[in-house]
Amino acid sequence: YLPSRQERGIIAAEKRKARHTMASDIENEKRSLRTAALAMRASLPPELRAEYSRAICRRLYKHPALGAAERVMLYAAAGTEPDLTVLAGLLSAEGKRLYYPVCGAEGLMYAAAPDSPDAWRTGKYGIAEPDPEHSSLISPEKLDAVIVPCIAFDAAHRRLGHGGGYYDRFLPLCTRAVKLAAAFEIQRAAAVPIDSFDVAMDAVATELRIY
Repeated sequence: YLPSRQERGIIAAEKRKARHTMASDIENEKRSLRTAALAMRASLPPELRAEYSRAICRRLYKHPALGAAERVMLYAAAGTEPDLTVLAGLLSAEGKRLYYPVCGAEGLMYAAAPDSPDAWRTGKYGIAEPDPEHSSLISPEKLDAVIVPCIAFDAAHRRLGHGGGYYDRFLPLCTRAVKLAAAFEIQRAAAVPIDSFDVAMDAVATELRIY
């Protein structure tokens, strides 16, 4: 039996509806998890957050990928994110080249290394980022490691971000880089809902362990 043109149209419409419903369900799950995880992260007292951040930096510093890397992209912490200042100091002392994200137009992200300590600006989301006019840019495929912030993660290295998609568009271009997320243990979820375009991490570092 072959379905008629009308029946094929109905079947195709139902499939589109199912995909849309599934996408809506995943987005709702992400939104709920984002709200809960951000509240959990914000509940950490500042002194404990600083202590945990130092522990995360030590764990990342000992990761083999960073030991072998020459060009590393990390982030300048915003709000209650793990602070990677200690890690940046350790890597700089070894002569590694450090790059930071710059959020550009149309949802695109660039990796830039500031030419001086003063070559910074406040980005479009209120996050500190290198001033591209006083920084050196690098092609994503030349990065050896990328350290990514996240709102939530799970033991399978799935990551939940803010929802802007900057990293999900940027990370597939980092073809040779090891991708590591930095998070507090309190941000771990049983399972992070994902879409087809979400990029999983190679590992996640918390104050307690490396996943």
